[in-house]
Amino acid sequence: MKKLYGGLFIMALGMTLFLLYSLKGIQPQKQSTKQSAYSFFNNHSPPNDSIKENNHVAVVTSFDADQKMAPKPTKRPHLIHVTGLDDLYGAKFLSEQEMNVVLVWTHLRLLLSRSDALPEIAQGVKEASVAWKELLSTVENDKASKISKIDGPENQNCPFSVTKLGKTMTDSEITLDLPCGLVVDSSITLIGIPNGQNSSFQIELAGQELEEEPNPPIILHYNVSLPGENMTEMPYIVQNTWTSDFGWGKEERCPAHGSANIRKVDELVLCNVQAVRSNNEENVNAGQPTSDIPSNISSESAHRTANFPFSEANPFTATLWVGSEGFHMTVNGRHETSFAYREKLEPWLVNTIKVAGSLSLLSVLAKGLPVTEDNDIVVDVENLKAPAIPRKRLVLLIGVFSTGNNFERRMALRRSWMQFEAVRSGDVAVRFFIGLHKNNRVNLELWREAQAYGDIQLMPFVDYYSLISLKTIAICILGTKIIPSKYIMKTDDDAFIRVDEVLSSLKGKPSEGLLYGLISSKSSPDRDKDSKWYISDEEWPHDTYPPWAHGPGYVISRDIAKFVVFGHQERKLKFFKLEDVAMGIWIEQFRNGGKEVHYENDERFYNAGCDSNYVLAHYQNPRMVLCLWEKLQKEHKPECCE
Repeated sequence: MKKLYGGLFIMALGMTLFLLYSLKGIQPQKQSTKQSAYSFFNNHSPPNDSIKENNHVAVVTSFDADQKMAPKPTKRPHLIHVTGLDDLYGAKFLSEQEMNVVLVWTHLRLLLSRSDALPEIAQGVKEASVAWKELLSTVENDKASKISKIDGPENQNCPFSVTKLGKTMTDSEITLDLPCGLVVDSSITLIGIPNGQNSSFQIELAGQELEEEPNPPIILHYNVSLPGENMTEMPYIVQNTWTSDFGWGKEERCPAHGSANIRKVDELVLCNVQAVRSNNEENVNAGQPTSDIPSNISSESAHRTANFPFSEANPFTATLWVGSEGFHMTVNGRHETSFAYREKLEPWLVNTIKVAGSLSLLSVLAKGLPVTEDNDIVVDVENLKAPAIPRKRLVLLIGVFSTGNNFERRMALRRSWMQFEAVRSGDVAVRFFIGLHKNNRVNLELWREAQAYGDIQLMPFVDYYSLISLKTIAICILGTKIIPSKYIMKTDDDAFIRVDEVLSSLKGKPSEGLLYGLISSKSSPDRDKDSKWYISDEEWPHDTYPPWAHGPGYVISRDIAKFVVFGHQERKLKFFKLEDVAMGIWIEQFRNGGKEVHYENDERFYNAGCDSNYVLAHYQNPRMVLCLWEKLQKEHKPECCE
């Protein structure tokens, strides 16, 4: 009997071992965290069942065990199919060096497939897949031709300005192409004379026309309605947007009534404040109507009509210019209207200007457009290239948010604070994080720039403001998995950083649990639905945010960056569209997991503008960035250039 029981025990043990081995054999293969983007793209085809509904795919990471203390949501989001995502992972003809621009893509893929992803991710990925395929086709043809530049429209340089002489318009319109979009400080100047045939004219800034989207989005619709005959109708200006998905947005009308002028864009009012006579003045003059004002129109209406910037048969010069927060219109030297950018309708997406209606248009000139340098003739190109990354861990990785057509801003940074010795020696690495553009010419220029300087990381989605928190995660991925760094810093391409002072300040600060920058400890969500920073109760139900650092520049320690990456790849952290606030929310969850957090506030990180003894100055255009660098080199003082 003992022998029988012993035999049964051995058989049972053997069956158990066999089953365990079989189960282990069908587990998903673990992917090395050291795998290069090149090997991923060239050796792996996307599995058809990897992103099906309710498929909880495990993501293998190399984090310490104590990092798994991230709070678990009540319901873990699953993975879904995202149209176009597979198309972003097919570039087998590219070399390993060329693939260095997409190092983080392998780690971002599952994040883009999450069921709780931001609403704009699906659109951003779908549009990026179209742009990526078009770019790869152009690059491949470029290689096949053995000629540096193909004689095609996408290979022509982005012009600094475009112009066209106008004409009298009735039912027709004038269209002016903007090959590479608009950037901050771009302007469009029109000289015209309203001819009064239909008592109105329109100016439109339209986006890229795509095959699957024949009607491009209208990023700004500017409609001017002139006074009627004998000034019996009130004139007005209407500003709005249009998309194929949502149609017309909420219109903004000037002159405005009530409290509309309280809101500001780039510190400018939405509508020019037109002073009107007081009721007392109207009563005093009630028996003395002005001879040229009809009796059926009030003196207030007449005054506003007289102050309206456009009128029949009177020539005007109108300049529509691009600010940091919105579009602004100046007519005959006076600011008239402002219009805040709306979600997914940013100025770099503008492709054409259209002018139509009752207008004799004498000329239209667009200038200050984005241009890139010819890298083949740049004298100091070797000094501007990203230095080789040493094998040792870096002290600091600086990730810079940029957009595709901000060529001039990036070149200004390369020639200024990216020349600090700490950067040139390789102790500090700087990388630009840039989404794809809908315009193939912009993408091709961006590709060539990336290959020339080696400091650009492309993102697998089209650049929309609401997706910038994905760039924050990408910076953390690069600084923990690809270019290991002790600290990770996020900044913008219109910021000037005193890298030496940042490093000096970090020497006296904790190396773990660190958030260093301009800390906001008492702020509340913006519940205004018309605001760019609107947050609904569903997105954030609380009255206040946890402490966070302002986005123009902040530093986090490596352990926090690892927590952010791990938490999103394991779907334990939630996306949040305001990237700087999002980092504060994620750090709060890091702290709730039992970790100590050091919030190090430094008021020398300026959120807007510059002041003496700055560590970081924000809203600095390329000219000012180069000026700040020159002052540091010659005067050895952190003085501003305004």
